[in-house]
This record gives sequence, structure tokens and C-alpha cells, in this order.
Amino acid sequence: MVEKVKVLVVDDSELIRNILTEIINDDDLEVVGVAIDPYDARDKIKKLSPDVITLDIEMPRMDGITFLSNLMRLRPMPVVMISTLTEKGADVTIQALELGAVDFIPKPVSNVMHNINLIRSEIIFKIKSAACANLSALAINNGHEKNVAVKKPKRTLQHKVELIAIGASTGGSEAIKEVLCGLPDEMPPIVVVQHMPGGFTRSYAQRLDKLLALTVEEFTADRAPLKANHVYVANGDQHLKIEALNGTFYGVCDDSEPVNRHRPAVDVLFESVAVHCPTKAIGVILTGMGSDGAAGLGAIKESKGLTIAQDEMSSVVWGMPRVAVERNAALHVLPLNKISNMLVDCCYKA
Repeated sequence: MVEKVKVLVVDDSELIRNILTEIINDDDLEVVGVAIDPYDARDKIKKLSPDVITLDIEMPRMDGITFLSNLMRLRPMPVVMISTLTEKGADVTIQALELGAVDFIPKPVSNVMHNINLIRSEIIFKIKSAACANLSALAINNGHEKNVAVKKPKRTLQHKVELIAIGASTGGSEAIKEVLCGLPDEMPPIVVVQHMPGGFTRSYAQRLDKLLALTVEEFTADRAPLKANHVYVANGDQHLKIEALNGTFYGVCDDSEPVNRHRPAVDVLFESVAVHCPTKAIGVILTGMGSDGAAGLGAIKESKGLTIAQDEMSSVVWGMPRVAVERNAALHVLPLNKISNMLVDCCYKA
């Protein structure tokens, strides 16, 4: 008999604790305890040794961010944050991911019982993903100093590569940042899909923009040209596709149904890149649970583009890249800290 994943729910709201407990208890997961604040959680962790913690951000006596920072320093373990669907909640959640949280669950601000039940399957999926997380990779990736002053190569930017597409899920917010922080301020347009809900992608893009040599923005236009030296993060409510017209690439928002349970989906982006930018695109698939992006990466490879998958050792969750590798969709399998160098080498003439 397979042992269940032990979960500790930390939240000052009795309603949320009860709802999460009812949702989480299933065939593979078991809530072994609940805690009303970080001090209570500290004692329960010692006593119960949970595999995963769900952690509220706003709590009395000690906020979730402070507790997370202490926890990841003293006793690292998989943490899924419970975040409010507000601008402030999004900013703090991105900070939590930087500190080492594996993922987050957006908590609705109204009609909580009904709306949180609507994401029941997502909650279970994210906790199971967290239970599989490679904490050593998470610690290494989060511990890397982000170099925001990348020197421009003493080479000439060439047109062999006209577009770079990156996709990621669990653990991806920091992985994407690691790759982008290694790039100089002159690059082809870069389009990014990170599985993240609306509002949170805006905060994420704004945070990246402050760090990078490149300009970063959330893509929200129905249709707009993609500029060189810019990174476009798909907004969390819509798919992002690529089109081409008269030598110019355009980003296009798409409200169609989720693909692989996600909207935006990496496969939607990659497959459009394969169609509209054959031979001159690079597709990169990073850490994440599931298989989203594997088929699309294969399409880019079939169109004679270059394809890269993150390796197992550096991935927080080697799911999406693993499927891509198993399907022979990746021409290169690289550790996270080598991907930006390869992108630069591909884009600049020797």
C-alpha cells in the first residue's frame, strides 16, 4: 500500500482550514494536522513531520513570508502558499516563490466556499506536485545570485534566431528568471508562458523588468508586434500565440479553452511558433509537473528550430521536460545555469 502524502494546513481562518482539509483528504493525500499560526505550525511540524505545508500569507503573530523565510533556512520542505486574489497578494506571492515556496493556490476574496471548490482539482494537483519537488534544485536555483549587469558579447547579433519561446510550470518562476537574468540587453523577441493566474503574471512581469537588462512586460493586447530586446509574459487569463506578417512577428491573445488543463498553455505557444517561425526559433521547456509543452517542443524541432529542455538534476519538478526528452523533442538537455549561455551563443556570431 502506497503511503499517503502528509499535509499540514496552516491558516488562521477556521473556514479555510476546514475547506482545505475536506478537499485535500483523498486517496493519495492526508491532512495530518492544522495550525492556526506559524508558532502553532512550528510545533506541529516537529510533531507530525509533514511532507507538504499549505501556508497562508496573512496571519496573526507572524506573517507567512517571515515564517517561510525561517522555515527554508532551518528546515526546508515543500510549501504551497495560500494567496489572495489581489494585487497585494500577487506581489507577496511572487516574493514567496523567490524565498523557496514551490507553488501557490489563489484564495478567492468573495464567496470563498463556492469559489475555492471550483479549483478543487487544481489544489490537489499542486500539492501532489509539491510533494514531488526536488528541494535541492530549488535551493540551488534560488541561491544563485542574479546577474543583472550582463556584459554584451563582443560579437554581432545575427538573424539566424528570430524568436525565443520559453515555457514552464511548477518551480518555473525562478527558473525563467535564472535564464533571463543571464541574457544581455540585445536579443530577439522572447515570449514566455508560466502557469500562473491573471494578476499574478502582471506582478511577475513587473518584478522581472526591474531585474533584467531586457524590457519585460505582460502581454495583454489582442494583437501587437513583438519587439527585439523585449520579453513578453503571457497573461494568466489567455493563451498567447504567435503570428507573422511581412517579416514582423505578432503576439495574439486567445480565449479558447484550456489545453492540458492550462490557459495559458505552453503547447499553444510552441505550436504557433513552429508554424509561423520555422527554422529560426528556439523553444525552451523548463521545470513543471505534467506534459504541457512537450508536443509543442516537438513541433518546433520538426520545423527545424532549436529545442532545449532543462535537465533532471536542476529541475524542481522534472515532469514537462522529462516528457519532452522521452518524446525525443529536445535537441539539447541542459542544467538550468547553462541555458542562457547557449541562447547567447545561438544568437551572436562568433
